[in-house]
Amino acid sequence: MRRLALVSTSIALAVVLAAGWYAIAQQVEESKRARAVSVDGARYHVLPATLETTQWGWLDPKEPPKLVVDSGDVVAVETMLNAHNRIQPGTTMEEIVALRKANPGGGPMSVTGPIYVNGAQPGDVMEVAILKIVPKAFGFNFNLPGAEFPTIGALASEFPQGWVRYFYLDWDNRRAEFKPGITIDLEPAPGTLAVGIDPKDPSPRKGGSTDPMAPVSGLRPWKNASNMDLNELREGTKLFVPVFLPGGLVWVGDSHCRQGNGEVNLTGLECSYREIVMRLTVRKDMKLEWPRLESGTHWITVGFDEDLNKAMVNATREAVDFLATQKIVPLTRHEAYSLVSMVGDCRVTQVVDVRKGVHCMIPKAIFAKR
Repeated sequence: MRRLALVSTSIALAVVLAAGWYAIAQQVEESKRARAVSVDGARYHVLPATLETTQWGWLDPKEPPKLVVDSGDVVAVETMLNAHNRIQPGTTMEEIVALRKANPGGGPMSVTGPIYVNGAQPGDVMEVAILKIVPKAFGFNFNLPGAEFPTIGALASEFPQGWVRYFYLDWDNRRAEFKPGITIDLEPAPGTLAVGIDPKDPSPRKGGSTDPMAPVSGLRPWKNASNMDLNELREGTKLFVPVFLPGGLVWVGDSHCRQGNGEVNLTGLECSYREIVMRLTVRKDMKLEWPRLESGTHWITVGFDEDLNKAMVNATREAVDFLATQKIVPLTRHEAYSLVSMVGDCRVTQVVDVRKGVHCMIPKAIFAKR
């Protein structure tokens, strides 16, 4: 009888285990099917933000990839708040200043990556399609004290004291209350979306190194995009960036939930993302010198330089070059220059990242059939 009881118990246990494994397998299959539907059948990857997968203030071309994907794959990337998540509700201005000084030469932003995309080679273009952004629950805005940081912010000398405010983000209604009577609509856009560094980038290297492959500060936007702080980089937008290093090496962070053009006091509504979902595609059929964007309504060209006037020239030239080479309606370069002057909307992207930015928006509707 005892042997029969043991056998019965073993059979029962085996049945339970089998049922459990079957349930787990069903969940895995359902998860796979759900992911396939949500990303049109593409391979789907998840990259969490940890101290091992994020960098604070620097883009290091020698940093080992945190994820390897194929062209056309979809990645869901988590991001951190500034300074490796060390700015949280209640962090004082004195602590924020100390964090800024703790990483000399580097930016305050945290970036997750790099992601290595198989097949990407220098001279290619990386297409980054932003499919979805899911932010976390709070954000902040601050200006550093102008008395200590006299060049950071458009009016730094007029605000010698630092200031910080924290915000709860109401994602059910996609808004935040600035103060009673003032609400802000939320429009998340990553401040930094980069590929691996351009070895010819004139930015200072970490520690004053002259090695072109030494880490580059995350402060300055450049040909690899990086800290563009461009508020048009939203869900549904595609970013096209020239590739400089094998694998492309994609980074994302410095997350914003709202930012005005100019970003005049240094920060937008800084936040972090539970996930930013992107499709990464290697484009061997394109050649670019500077980043370019495409939204549902506009083509967007960019220009960067320490001199705002030169940034404007660069963005305008890119707009003219784009129109003069597009195939929808052939245009001479003179016609393209004229068209940009009549329909181009050139805006100051930001004035706080050492290299200032301008972006020119060309409406697609000018080519609509009538």
